[in-house]
Amino acid sequence: MSLPKPLVKPQNPHFSSGPCSKRPGYDLQQLDISTLGRSHRGKLGKAALKRACVDTAKILGLPEGYRVGVVPASDTGAVEMALWNLLGERPVEVLAWESFGSTWVTDITKQLKLDNVKTRVADYGSLPDLSAVDFQHDVVFTWNGTTSGVKVPNGDWIADDRTGLTICDATSAVFAMELPWHKLDVITYSWQKVLGGEGAHGMLILSPRAVERLESYTPPWPLPKIFRLTKGGKLIEGIFEGSTINTPSMLCVADYLDALDWVSGLGGLASLIRKSEQNLAVIKGFVDATPWIDFLAEDSATVSNTSVCLKLDASAEQIKKMVALLDSENVAYDIASYRDAPDGLRIWCGATVEASDLEALMPWLQWAYQETQ
Repeated sequence: MSLPKPLVKPQNPHFSSGPCSKRPGYDLQQLDISTLGRSHRGKLGKAALKRACVDTAKILGLPEGYRVGVVPASDTGAVEMALWNLLGERPVEVLAWESFGSTWVTDITKQLKLDNVKTRVADYGSLPDLSAVDFQHDVVFTWNGTTSGVKVPNGDWIADDRTGLTICDATSAVFAMELPWHKLDVITYSWQKVLGGEGAHGMLILSPRAVERLESYTPPWPLPKIFRLTKGGKLIEGIFEGSTINTPSMLCVADYLDALDWVSGLGGLASLIRKSEQNLAVIKGFVDATPWIDFLAEDSATVSNTSVCLKLDASAEQIKKMVALLDSENVAYDIASYRDAPDGLRIWCGATVEASDLEALMPWLQWAYQETQ
């Protein structure tokens, strides 16, 4: 017997895991567009780019000496810039438990073709054995598996006395999860994830240890211009002071600054983390009460509070019909699992999503499931 359609719909049906929903109350008319049509090398443009770096460091509470830069090509560009510049000085361990981590495995083993590489790979829903990682090696990993909904539970597994570098793809974790900055040497993310910004730009955060590696080691392979972080054996400091490697979109920069101002207005980083965790709690309550749905993450301590991935007692075709139904009802857009992931649902729970919209969505999931049985 079919269930009646729920009466209440989410006010904002944007639950995509990237690009993610814009912040509540977002209005293009509120953006400061005084930089549009102006040179990014000029005083005004450079000041806006520098503020993006300075405000990021302040809101995140980065340790003294950590540098923040805007780089090309989203989080992917930031990660690959780090890999091409830093790896090769010592053995490497790379961890993967979903599609993006697998991309870094491919980069390191098939593109850079490094010889002394240990890959630690787990299936979707699981983590590799973190206790086995050797931190005398350079270690490459994602903090939150965006396509599996599995995050590392904390940073306790990262050795304080490491001699290698930790290179962390944190694109769906920064601004949503507590990160142990002192244990991370390279951190990357993109604007279109947790803050709901625009795409095409990446953020690269370097610890003093990463800078030391850059200035003491030269990789044996050529580096294209958009990857170069040093000149004459010294860090190009301008990259971390608003002088980008190539031309950025100043409209996207204005959008990012608006998002940072929103974070400050909410009370800072802790408010965003709390809101994201409260959003996850809405879905957890539904999962706990519903026999046909569960988290893809096998360990509750590793369930992502941003890209929440769910498995269903349903066929791939039934799940596809559910997603289409919810889209046609203007209830939830873009919530199918990632193309390389197991069939299921993926619902963004970052702070740009309101808990009230998730609460409204849950009965619709129940209705759509029943409609496809």
